[in-house]
Amino acid sequence: MKTITIEGVLRTESGKKATRQLRSQQLVPGVIYGGNTEVNFSAPATAFKSIVYTAEFMLTEVTVEGKTYRCIMKDIQFNKVTDELIHVDFLELVDDKKVIANLPLKYVGVPVGVKAGGKLVTKMKSLKIKTLPKYLKEFIEVDLSNLELNENIRVENVIADHMEVMNSPRIPIATVTMTRQLKQEEAAAPKAAAPKAAAPKAAAPAAKK
Repeated sequence: MKTITIEGVLRTESGKKATRQLRSQQLVPGVIYGGNTEVNFSAPATAFKSIVYTAEFMLTEVTVEGKTYRCIMKDIQFNKVTDELIHVDFLELVDDKKVIANLPLKYVGVPVGVKAGGKLVTKMKSLKIKTLPKYLKEFIEVDLSNLELNENIRVENVIADHMEVMNSPRIPIATVTMTRQLKQEEAAAPKAAAPKAAAPKAAAPAAKK
């Protein structure tokens, strides 16, 4: 799995004044929790770009005071006015402790419904799962090959080994809908197939007297 590294500096002071001072130096405060101790640190704003501004799921190794913490990002905060990153929360991974994470869905295969003229509509980009750190992965693959026209793939149909999926099982995540052109073609088909009515026969001429 893709992993990024962040070099952090231990924070010894807290409060609004201290955080304002950090941000004035283009530093972002962060916290690591979930392990034996909570670690408050700061790092340059640029160090977080590759993990904050992406839809990918990845691990982060944060080094503070010579110790490296293996983490996943749990929360981010932005300034409501400037959209600047102002705080990042990380969860330390502990081998025997399950974690909750949002894993992206990767759709593969061309649905048979699309081959028949339908349109694929994906309704979810990720699933919320609970698992041990060793089973975390970059994405959950969903095969769409057998998806028929006007059918759904639901959360309960997703194969996620060693993971507890926490989303409602009946929620559809992908469907193949009928396009306007296909609807028009189906509507026209019965008319084209209908036999033409026979022309009325001409009246026989009246017999001469």
